[in-house]
Amino acid sequence: MEKTENIIEFRHITKRFPGIIACNDISLDIHKGEIHALLGENGAGKSTLMSVLFGMYTPEEGTISIRGKEVKITNPRVATELGIGMVHQHFKLVQNYTVLQNIVLGSETLKGPFLDMYTCRKKVIELSQKYGLAIDPDALIENITVGQQQRCEILKMLYREAEILIFDEPTAVLTPQEIDELMDIMKGLAREGHTILFISHKLEEIKRVSDRVTILRRGKLVKTLNAADTTTTQMGELMVGREVSFHVDKKPAEPGEEVLKVEHLTMINDETKKKVVNDVSFSVRKGEIVAIAGIDGNGQSELIYGLTGIMPINEGTISINGEDYTRRSIREKNMVMSHIPEDRHKFGLILDYPLSYNLALKNYFKPDFVSKTGFLKFKKFDSYADELIDKFDIRSGQGRITMARSMSGGNQQKAIVAREIDQNADLLVAVQPTRGLDVGAIEFIHKQLVEQRDEGKAVLLMSFELDEVMDVADRVLVMFEGEIMGNLDPKKVSVEEMGLYMAGVKREEKQA
Repeated sequence: MEKTENIIEFRHITKRFPGIIACNDISLDIHKGEIHALLGENGAGKSTLMSVLFGMYTPEEGTISIRGKEVKITNPRVATELGIGMVHQHFKLVQNYTVLQNIVLGSETLKGPFLDMYTCRKKVIELSQKYGLAIDPDALIENITVGQQQRCEILKMLYREAEILIFDEPTAVLTPQEIDELMDIMKGLAREGHTILFISHKLEEIKRVSDRVTILRRGKLVKTLNAADTTTTQMGELMVGREVSFHVDKKPAEPGEEVLKVEHLTMINDETKKKVVNDVSFSVRKGEIVAIAGIDGNGQSELIYGLTGIMPINEGTISINGEDYTRRSIREKNMVMSHIPEDRHKFGLILDYPLSYNLALKNYFKPDFVSKTGFLKFKKFDSYADELIDKFDIRSGQGRITMARSMSGGNQQKAIVAREIDQNADLLVAVQPTRGLDVGAIEFIHKQLVEQRDEGKAVLLMSFELDEVMDVADRVLVMFEGEIMGNLDPKKVSVEEMGLYMAGVKREEKQA
Protein backbone atom coordinates (compact mmCIF):
# COMPACT_ATOMS: atom_id res chain seq x y z
CA MET A 1 0.00 0.00 0.00
CA GLU A 2 1.40 3.39 -1.01
CA LYS A 3 2.29 5.93 1.66
CA THR A 4 0.23 8.58 -0.17
CA GLU A 5 -3.01 6.58 0.08
CA ASN A 6 -5.47 8.45 2.29
CA ILE A 7 -6.58 6.65 5.43
CA ILE A 8 -8.63 9.63 6.68
CA GLU A 9 -10.45 12.28 4.66
CA PHE A 10 -12.06 15.27 6.37
CA ARG A 11 -14.45 17.18 4.12
CA HIS A 12 -15.89 20.59 5.11
CA ILE A 13 -15.92 19.81 8.85
CA THR A 14 -17.65 22.56 10.83
CA LYS A 15 -18.18 22.39 14.60
CA ARG A 16 -19.82 25.20 16.55
CA PHE A 17 -20.02 25.98 20.25
CA PRO A 18 -21.96 28.88 21.82
CA GLY A 19 -20.39 32.07 20.53
CA ILE A 20 -17.60 30.41 18.53
CA ILE A 21 -16.92 28.29 15.43
CA ALA A 22 -14.24 25.90 16.68
CA CYS A 23 -13.74 24.23 13.29
CA ASN A 24 -14.69 26.24 10.23
CA ASP A 25 -15.07 24.30 6.94
CA ILE A 26 -11.93 22.15 7.36
CA SER A 27 -10.97 19.75 4.57
CA LEU A 28 -7.86 17.64 5.11
CA ASP A 29 -6.35 14.34 3.92
CA ILE A 30 -4.26 12.11 6.20
CA HIS A 31 -1.96 9.59 4.51
CA LYS A 32 -1.63 6.03 5.76
CA GLY A 33 1.55 5.42 7.73
CA GLU A 34 2.49 9.09 8.20
CA ILE A 35 3.02 11.16 11.32
CA HIS A 36 0.86 14.22 10.71
CA ALA A 37 1.18 17.14 13.13
CA LEU A 38 -1.58 19.63 13.90
CA LEU A 39 -0.28 23.02 14.95
CA GLY A 40 -2.12 26.13 16.08
CA GLU A 41 -2.72 28.62 18.87
CA ASN A 42 -4.78 27.72 21.93
CA GLY A 43 -8.37 27.56 20.75
CA ALA A 44 -7.40 27.15 17.07
CA GLY A 45 -9.55 24.00 16.75
CA LYS A 46 -6.91 21.24 16.80
CA SER A 47 -8.29 19.27 19.75
CA THR A 48 -11.87 19.87 18.58
CA LEU A 49 -11.11 18.37 15.15
CA MET A 50 -9.49 15.34 16.75
CA SER A 51 -12.39 14.99 19.19
CA VAL A 52 -14.72 14.92 16.16
CA LEU A 53 -12.61 12.10 14.69
CA PHE A 54 -12.75 10.21 18.00
CA GLY A 55 -16.51 10.63 18.38
CA MET A 56 -16.41 13.03 21.33
CA TYR A 57 -18.21 15.71 19.28
CA THR A 58 -20.59 15.52 16.32
CA PRO A 59 -19.97 18.14 13.61
CA GLU A 60 -22.85 20.26 12.37
CA GLU A 61 -21.52 20.01 8.81
CA GLY A 62 -19.10 17.86 6.84
CA THR A 63 -18.12 14.21 6.43
CA ILE A 64 -15.32 11.86 7.50
CA SER A 65 -14.10 8.90 5.45
CA ILE A 66 -11.92 6.15 6.93
CA ARG A 67 -10.05 3.88 4.48
CA GLY A 68 -12.12 5.31 1.61
CA LYS A 69 -15.52 4.70 3.23
CA GLU A 70 -17.69 7.48 4.68
CA VAL A 71 -18.44 6.81 8.36
CA LYS A 72 -20.58 8.27 11.13
CA ILE A 73 -18.50 8.37 14.32
CA THR A 74 -21.17 8.97 16.94
CA ASN A 75 -19.15 8.05 20.03
CA PRO A 76 -15.68 6.84 21.12
CA ARG A 77 -16.72 3.19 21.02
CA VAL A 78 -17.48 3.50 17.30
CA ALA A 79 -14.07 5.18 16.85
CA THR A 80 -12.37 2.34 18.74
CA GLU A 81 -14.10 -0.24 16.53
CA LEU A 82 -12.75 1.67 13.50
CA GLY A 83 -9.23 1.33 14.93
CA ILE A 84 -8.90 4.89 16.25
CA GLY A 85 -7.28 5.57 19.63
CA MET A 86 -6.69 8.87 21.42
CA VAL A 87 -4.45 10.12 24.18
CA HIS A 88 -6.31 13.18 25.46
CA GLN A 89 -4.70 16.42 26.63
CA HIS A 90 -6.93 16.30 29.71
CA PHE A 91 -6.84 12.77 30.99
CA LYS A 92 -9.94 10.56 30.80
CA LEU A 93 -9.16 8.52 33.90
CA VAL A 94 -11.26 7.29 36.84
CA GLN A 95 -9.53 8.76 39.88
CA ASN A 96 -10.44 6.01 42.38
CA TYR A 97 -9.54 3.13 40.01
CA THR A 98 -6.08 1.62 39.72
CA VAL A 99 -3.76 2.17 36.77
CA LEU A 100 -4.47 -1.38 35.53
CA GLN A 101 -8.25 -0.96 35.83
CA ASN A 102 -8.12 2.32 33.87
CA ILE A 103 -6.03 0.85 31.06
CA VAL A 104 -8.29 -2.17 30.48
CA LEU A 105 -11.62 -0.46 31.25
CA GLY A 106 -14.05 -1.25 28.43
CA SER A 107 -11.67 -3.75 26.80
CA GLU A 108 -11.35 -6.35 29.55
CA THR A 109 -10.34 -9.94 28.88
CA LEU A 110 -12.89 -12.50 30.07
CA LYS A 111 -12.48 -16.12 31.14
CA GLY A 112 -16.02 -17.40 30.86
CA PRO A 113 -18.26 -14.93 32.74
CA PHE A 114 -15.36 -13.66 34.88
CA LEU A 115 -12.74 -10.96 34.36
CA ASP A 116 -9.31 -12.43 33.56
CA MET A 117 -7.25 -9.71 35.25
CA TYR A 118 -4.15 -11.94 35.28
CA THR A 119 -4.01 -11.87 31.46
CA CYS A 120 -4.83 -8.15 31.42
CA ARG A 121 -2.03 -7.42 33.90
CA LYS A 122 0.45 -9.51 31.92
CA LYS A 123 -0.32 -7.65 28.68
CA VAL A 124 -0.13 -4.22 30.37
CA ILE A 125 3.21 -5.01 32.01
CA GLU A 126 4.60 -6.30 28.69
CA LEU A 127 3.51 -3.10 26.94
CA SER A 128 4.94 -0.88 29.67
CA GLN A 129 8.30 -2.66 29.45
CA LYS A 130 8.34 -2.70 25.64
CA TYR A 131 7.73 1.04 25.35
CA GLY A 132 9.62 2.16 28.45
CA LEU A 133 6.49 3.50 30.14
CA ALA A 134 7.12 2.51 33.75
CA ILE A 135 3.94 2.36 35.84
CA ASP A 136 2.67 0.73 39.04
CA PRO A 137 -0.42 -1.21 37.86
CA ASP A 138 -1.89 -1.29 41.39
CA ALA A 139 -1.53 2.43 42.21
CA LEU A 140 -4.70 4.53 42.38
CA ILE A 141 -4.86 7.29 39.76
CA GLU A 142 -5.59 9.89 42.46
CA ASN A 143 -2.26 9.05 44.14
CA ILE A 144 0.08 9.25 41.14
CA THR A 145 1.69 12.25 39.44
CA VAL A 146 0.50 13.94 36.27
CA GLY A 147 3.40 12.41 34.32
CA GLN A 148 2.47 8.92 35.46
CA GLN A 149 -1.16 9.55 34.50
CA GLN A 150 0.06 10.49 31.02
CA ARG A 151 1.86 7.15 30.74
CA CYS A 152 -1.35 5.41 31.76
CA GLU A 153 -3.23 7.19 28.93
CA ILE A 154 -0.62 6.16 26.35
CA LEU A 155 -0.72 2.54 27.52
CA LYS A 156 -4.53 2.61 27.38
CA MET A 157 -4.36 3.35 23.66
CA LEU A 158 -1.58 0.85 22.94
CA TYR A 159 -3.54 -1.82 24.84
CA ARG A 160 -6.40 -1.47 22.32
CA GLU A 161 -4.03 -1.96 19.37
CA ALA A 162 -5.44 1.01 17.45
CA GLU A 163 -4.23 1.61 13.89
CA ILE A 164 -4.94 5.36 13.87
CA LEU A 165 -3.33 6.97 16.92
CA ILE A 166 -4.17 10.49 18.08
CA PHE A 167 -1.68 12.12 20.47
CA ASP A 168 -3.04 15.37 21.95
CA GLU A 169 -0.10 17.16 23.60
CA PRO A 170 1.45 13.85 24.75
CA THR A 171 4.81 15.31 25.77
CA ALA A 172 3.49 18.19 27.90
CA VAL A 173 4.55 16.55 31.18
CA LEU A 174 7.37 14.27 30.01
CA THR A 175 11.08 14.70 30.69
CA PRO A 176 13.56 15.17 27.78
CA GLN A 177 14.56 11.51 28.02
CA GLU A 178 10.93 10.36 28.01
CA ILE A 179 10.19 12.64 25.04
CA ASP A 180 13.08 11.06 23.11
CA GLU A 181 11.66 7.61 23.89
CA LEU A 182 8.16 8.65 22.80
CA MET A 183 9.48 10.10 19.55
CA ASP A 184 11.20 6.77 18.83
CA ILE A 185 8.00 4.89 19.68
CA MET A 186 5.97 7.08 17.32
CA LYS A 187 8.44 6.59 14.47
CA GLY A 188 8.44 2.84 15.08
CA LEU A 189 4.64 2.68 15.06
CA ALA A 190 4.55 4.64 11.78
CA ARG A 191 7.06 2.21 10.23
CA GLU A 192 4.74 -0.64 11.20
CA GLY A 193 1.90 1.01 9.25
CA HIS A 194 0.18 2.94 12.02
CA THR A 195 -1.01 6.46 11.22
CA ILE A 196 -0.29 9.07 13.88
CA LEU A 197 -1.99 12.42 14.37
CA PHE A 198 0.15 14.51 16.68
CA ILE A 199 -1.03 17.73 18.32
CA SER A 200 1.80 19.73 19.83
CA HIS A 201 2.85 23.31 20.51
CA LYS A 202 6.52 22.28 20.57
CA LEU A 203 7.85 23.20 17.16
CA GLU A 204 11.14 21.33 17.54
CA GLU A 205 9.24 18.11 18.31
CA ILE A 206 7.03 18.56 15.26
CA LYS A 207 10.10 19.19 13.12
CA ARG A 208 11.80 16.10 14.56
CA VAL A 209 9.07 13.53 14.26
CA SER A 210 6.45 14.65 11.69
CA ASP A 211 6.18 13.96 7.97
CA ARG A 212 3.66 16.75 7.36
CA VAL A 213 2.20 19.55 9.45
CA THR A 214 -1.18 21.25 9.14
CA ILE A 215 -1.52 24.70 10.66
CA LEU A 216 -4.87 25.95 12.02
CA ARG A 217 -5.70 29.47 13.12
CA ARG A 218 -8.98 30.47 14.79
CA GLY A 219 -10.81 27.43 13.47
CA LYS A 220 -9.62 27.65 9.86
CA LEU A 221 -7.00 25.62 8.01
CA VAL A 222 -4.11 27.90 7.05
CA LYS A 223 -1.73 25.52 5.26
CA THR A 224 -0.40 21.94 5.09
CA LEU A 225 3.38 21.67 4.67
CA ASN A 226 6.15 19.07 4.54
CA ALA A 227 7.84 19.30 7.95
CA ALA A 228 11.29 18.69 6.48
CA ASP A 229 10.95 21.71 4.17
CA THR A 230 9.69 24.12 6.85
CA THR A 231 11.63 25.88 9.62
CA THR A 232 10.32 26.25 13.16
CA THR A 233 10.36 30.01 12.69
CA GLN A 234 8.09 29.71 9.65
CA MET A 235 5.75 27.38 11.56
CA GLY A 236 5.54 29.79 14.49
CA GLU A 237 4.78 32.78 12.27
CA LEU A 238 2.08 30.89 10.33
CA MET A 239 0.56 29.70 13.62
CA VAL A 240 0.17 33.08 15.36
CA GLY A 241 0.24 35.39 12.34
CA ARG A 242 3.25 37.36 13.57
CA GLU A 243 6.94 36.98 14.43
CA VAL A 244 7.58 35.29 17.79
CA SER A 245 10.67 35.19 20.00
CA PHE A 246 11.96 31.81 21.18
CA HIS A 247 14.38 33.30 23.71
CA VAL A 248 13.61 35.05 27.01
CA ASP A 249 15.22 38.49 27.14
CA LYS A 250 16.01 39.45 30.72
CA LYS A 251 18.56 41.49 32.56
CA PRO A 252 20.71 39.87 35.30
CA ALA A 253 18.86 39.19 38.54
CA GLU A 254 19.32 41.51 41.51
CA PRO A 255 18.22 39.38 44.48
CA GLY A 256 17.02 41.28 47.54
CA GLU A 257 15.57 40.22 50.86
CA GLU A 258 14.64 36.62 51.54
CA VAL A 259 10.92 35.94 50.94
CA LEU A 260 10.62 32.13 51.13
CA LYS A 261 12.77 30.07 53.49
CA VAL A 262 12.36 26.29 53.67
CA GLU A 263 14.30 24.43 56.36
CA HIS A 264 14.68 20.64 56.67
CA LEU A 265 11.33 19.90 55.00
CA THR A 266 10.41 16.23 55.09
CA MET A 267 7.25 14.60 53.72
CA ILE A 268 6.34 10.93 53.96
CA ASN A 269 3.98 9.04 51.63
CA ASP A 270 1.19 7.54 53.75
CA GLU A 271 0.98 4.36 51.65
CA THR A 272 4.63 3.51 51.01
CA LYS A 273 5.97 5.19 54.19
CA LYS A 274 8.82 6.45 52.01
CA LYS A 275 10.28 9.95 52.34
CA VAL A 276 9.13 11.62 49.12
CA VAL A 277 10.71 14.91 50.28
CA ASN A 278 13.84 14.31 52.34
CA ASP A 279 15.39 17.08 54.48
CA VAL A 280 15.03 19.82 51.84
CA SER A 281 16.28 23.34 52.60
CA PHE A 282 16.44 26.35 50.27
CA SER A 283 15.39 29.98 49.96
CA VAL A 284 13.98 32.32 47.32
CA ARG A 285 14.70 36.05 47.42
CA LYS A 286 13.00 39.09 46.00
CA GLY A 287 14.02 39.76 42.42
CA GLU A 288 14.99 36.21 41.41
CA ILE A 289 13.45 33.20 39.68
CA VAL A 290 14.44 29.92 41.29
CA ALA A 291 13.49 26.80 39.34
CA ILE A 292 13.00 23.27 40.64
CA ALA A 293 14.07 20.75 38.00
CA GLY A 294 14.17 16.98 37.89
CA ILE A 295 12.63 13.90 36.36
CA ASP A 296 8.95 13.54 37.21
CA GLY A 297 8.30 11.52 40.36
CA ASN A 298 11.30 12.69 42.38
CA GLY A 299 9.40 14.71 44.98
CA GLN A 300 8.93 18.02 43.15
CA SER A 301 5.13 17.82 43.13
CA GLU A 302 4.97 16.80 46.78
CA LEU A 303 7.33 19.66 47.72
CA ILE A 304 4.97 22.15 46.05
CA TYR A 305 1.94 20.51 47.71
CA GLY A 306 3.65 20.93 51.08
CA LEU A 307 4.55 24.59 50.45
CA THR A 308 1.04 25.50 49.32
CA GLY A 309 -0.83 23.51 51.98
CA ILE A 310 -2.36 20.86 49.72
CA MET A 311 -0.48 18.10 51.60
CA PRO A 312 0.69 18.05 55.22
CA ILE A 313 4.40 18.10 56.00
CA ASN A 314 5.97 15.80 58.56
CA GLU A 315 9.03 17.78 59.59
CA GLY A 316 10.62 21.15 58.90
CA THR A 317 9.49 24.76 58.64
CA ILE A 318 8.24 27.15 55.95
CA SER A 319 8.78 30.88 56.48
CA ILE A 320 7.44 33.69 54.29
CA ASN A 321 8.76 37.21 54.90
CA GLY A 322 10.18 36.03 58.21
CA GLU A 323 6.89 34.60 59.53
CA ASP A 324 6.28 30.90 60.18
CA TYR A 325 3.65 29.62 57.72
CA THR A 326 4.29 25.91 58.27
CA ARG A 327 0.88 25.15 59.81
CA ARG A 328 -1.12 28.05 58.40
CA SER A 329 -4.33 27.41 56.46
CA ILE A 330 -4.42 27.50 52.66
CA ARG A 331 -6.34 30.79 52.73
CA GLU A 332 -3.71 32.36 54.99
CA LYS A 333 -0.98 31.16 52.62
CA ASN A 334 -2.96 32.50 49.66
CA MET A 335 -2.80 35.98 51.16
CA VAL A 336 1.00 36.06 50.71
CA MET A 337 1.51 33.49 47.95
CA SER A 338 0.17 33.08 44.41
CA HIS A 339 0.03 29.53 43.10
CA ILE A 340 -0.26 28.35 39.48
CA PRO A 341 -0.95 24.64 40.11
CA GLU A 342 0.35 21.62 38.22
CA ASP A 343 -3.13 20.19 37.57
CA ARG A 344 -5.37 23.02 36.39
CA HIS A 345 -8.54 20.91 36.56
CA LYS A 346 -7.96 19.43 40.01
CA PHE A 347 -6.51 22.45 41.82
CA GLY A 348 -6.86 25.48 39.52
CA LEU A 349 -10.46 25.79 38.35
CA ILE A 350 -14.05 24.97 39.20
CA LEU A 351 -14.94 23.66 35.76
CA ASP A 352 -18.69 24.16 36.02
CA TYR A 353 -18.34 27.79 37.11
CA PRO A 354 -18.20 30.60 34.55
CA LEU A 355 -14.90 32.27 33.76
CA SER A 356 -15.80 35.35 35.83
CA TYR A 357 -16.29 33.26 38.99
CA ASN A 358 -13.01 31.40 38.42
CA LEU A 359 -11.12 34.66 38.01
CA ALA A 360 -12.57 35.90 41.31
CA LEU A 361 -11.78 32.80 43.39
CA LYS A 362 -8.97 34.55 45.29
CA ASN A 363 -10.98 37.77 45.83
CA TYR A 364 -14.66 37.00 46.41
CA PHE A 365 -14.35 37.39 50.20
CA LYS A 366 -12.46 40.70 50.01
CA PRO A 367 -14.15 44.09 50.64
CA ASP A 368 -14.13 45.13 46.96
CA PHE A 369 -16.14 42.04 46.01
CA VAL A 370 -18.61 41.76 48.91
CA SER A 371 -20.94 44.34 50.40
CA LYS A 372 -21.10 45.30 54.08
CA THR A 373 -24.29 43.25 54.35
CA GLY A 374 -22.50 40.15 53.04
CA PHE A 375 -23.83 40.02 49.49
CA LEU A 376 -21.45 39.41 46.58
CA LYS A 377 -20.98 42.30 44.13
CA PHE A 378 -21.50 40.48 40.84
CA LYS A 379 -20.99 43.64 38.80
CA LYS A 380 -17.50 43.81 40.31
CA PHE A 381 -16.97 40.16 39.30
CA ASP A 382 -17.87 41.10 35.71
CA SER A 383 -15.70 44.21 35.47
CA TYR A 384 -12.75 42.44 37.09
CA ALA A 385 -13.10 39.48 34.69
CA ASP A 386 -13.30 41.76 31.64
CA GLU A 387 -10.13 43.53 32.77
CA LEU A 388 -8.14 40.28 33.10
CA ILE A 389 -9.58 38.79 29.89
CA ASP A 390 -8.36 41.83 27.98
CA LYS A 391 -4.97 42.09 29.71
CA PHE A 392 -4.07 38.40 29.36
CA ASP A 393 -5.84 37.71 26.02
CA ILE A 394 -8.04 34.93 27.43
CA ARG A 395 -10.14 33.62 24.54
CA SER A 396 -13.51 31.95 24.96
CA GLY A 397 -16.78 31.68 23.08
CA GLN A 398 -18.90 33.86 25.38
CA GLY A 399 -16.36 35.91 27.30
CA ARG A 400 -16.75 36.05 31.06
CA ILE A 401 -19.95 33.93 31.11
CA THR A 402 -18.22 31.00 29.35
CA MET A 403 -18.12 27.85 31.48
CA ALA A 404 -14.50 26.98 32.29
CA ARG A 405 -15.06 23.38 31.20
CA SER A 406 -15.83 24.42 27.61
CA MET A 407 -12.65 26.50 27.17
CA SER A 408 -9.52 25.19 25.45
CA GLY A 409 -6.81 23.89 27.78
CA GLY A 410 -4.45 26.73 26.92
CA ASN A 411 -7.04 29.40 27.69
CA GLN A 412 -7.93 27.67 30.97
CA GLN A 413 -4.24 27.94 31.84
CA LYS A 414 -4.11 31.61 30.86
CA ALA A 415 -7.10 32.29 33.14
CA ILE A 416 -5.26 30.77 36.11
CA VAL A 417 -2.06 32.66 35.30
CA ALA A 418 -4.03 35.91 35.04
CA ARG A 419 -5.76 35.36 38.39
CA GLU A 420 -2.59 34.42 40.25
CA ILE A 421 -0.30 37.12 38.85
CA ASP A 422 -2.94 39.78 39.50
CA GLN A 423 -2.85 38.92 43.22
CA ASN A 424 0.42 40.86 43.44
CA ALA A 425 1.71 38.53 46.18
CA ASP A 426 5.34 38.69 47.31
CA LEU A 427 5.81 35.02 46.33
CA LEU A 428 4.66 33.44 43.06
CA VAL A 429 4.79 29.63 42.88
CA ALA A 430 4.42 28.65 39.21
CA VAL A 431 4.14 24.93 38.45
CA GLN A 432 4.25 23.95 34.77
CA PRO A 433 2.90 27.43 33.89
CA THR A 434 3.24 26.96 30.12
CA ARG A 435 1.92 23.40 29.92
CA GLY A 436 -0.21 23.06 26.79
CA LEU A 437 0.35 26.65 25.64
CA ASP A 438 1.27 27.74 22.11
CA VAL A 439 4.51 29.59 21.35
CA GLY A 440 2.85 33.00 21.44
CA ALA A 441 1.28 32.32 24.84
CA ILE A 442 4.54 30.82 26.18
CA GLU A 443 6.37 33.96 25.13
CA PHE A 444 3.76 36.04 26.99
CA ILE A 445 3.86 33.93 30.19
CA HIS A 446 7.67 33.98 30.30
CA LYS A 447 7.59 37.78 30.02
CA GLN A 448 5.08 37.89 32.87
CA LEU A 449 7.34 35.77 35.11
CA VAL A 450 10.34 37.99 34.34
CA GLU A 451 8.24 41.13 34.99
CA GLN A 452 7.21 39.72 38.38
CA ARG A 453 10.89 39.17 39.18
CA ASP A 454 11.85 42.66 38.02
CA GLU A 455 9.09 44.17 40.16
CA GLY A 456 10.75 42.64 43.22
CA LYS A 457 8.67 39.49 43.59
CA ALA A 458 10.16 36.11 44.49
CA VAL A 459 9.32 33.49 41.85
CA LEU A 460 9.55 29.74 42.43
CA LEU A 461 9.18 27.89 39.13
CA MET A 462 8.68 24.13 38.89
CA SER A 463 8.93 22.77 35.35
CA PHE A 464 9.75 19.54 33.55
CA GLU A 465 10.69 21.57 30.46
CA LEU A 466 14.49 21.73 30.67
CA ASP A 467 14.68 24.42 27.98
CA GLU A 468 12.26 26.56 29.99
CA VAL A 469 14.25 26.05 33.18
CA MET A 470 17.54 26.96 31.51
CA ASP A 471 16.09 30.00 29.75
CA VAL A 472 13.92 31.55 32.48
CA ALA A 473 15.58 30.69 35.81
CA ASP A 474 18.31 32.59 37.64
CA ARG A 475 19.06 29.57 39.85
CA VAL A 476 18.11 25.91 39.46
CA LEU A 477 17.53 23.42 42.28
CA VAL A 478 17.73 19.85 40.94
CA MET A 479 15.78 17.16 42.81
CA PHE A 480 16.41 13.43 42.80
CA GLU A 481 14.60 10.94 45.03
CA GLY A 482 13.28 13.69 47.27
CA GLU A 483 16.60 15.45 47.84
CA ILE A 484 18.21 18.54 46.32
CA MET A 485 21.26 17.40 44.37
CA GLY A 486 22.51 20.81 43.32
CA ASN A 487 21.93 24.58 43.45
CA LEU A 488 23.08 25.55 39.97
CA ASP A 489 23.57 28.63 37.82
CA PRO A 490 21.98 27.86 34.40
CA LYS A 491 24.48 30.16 32.70
CA LYS A 492 27.39 28.08 34.02
CA VAL A 493 26.08 24.54 33.56
CA SER A 494 25.29 22.61 30.37
CA VAL A 495 22.10 20.68 29.67
CA GLU A 496 24.15 17.47 29.73
CA GLU A 497 25.58 18.26 33.17
CA MET A 498 22.11 19.19 34.42
CA GLY A 499 20.98 15.76 33.23
CA LEU A 500 23.62 14.08 35.42
CA TYR A 501 22.23 15.85 38.49
CA MET A 502 18.67 14.90 37.47
CA ALA A 503 19.69 11.25 37.15
CA GLY A 504 21.38 11.27 40.58
CA VAL A 505 24.82 10.61 39.08
CA LYS A 506 26.23 13.95 40.24
CA ARG A 507 25.70 15.86 43.49
CA GLU A 508 26.94 19.06 45.12
CA GLU A 509 28.29 18.78 48.63
CA LYS A 510 25.89 20.17 51.22
CA GLN A 511 26.98 23.53 52.53
CA ALA A 512 27.25 24.00 56.25
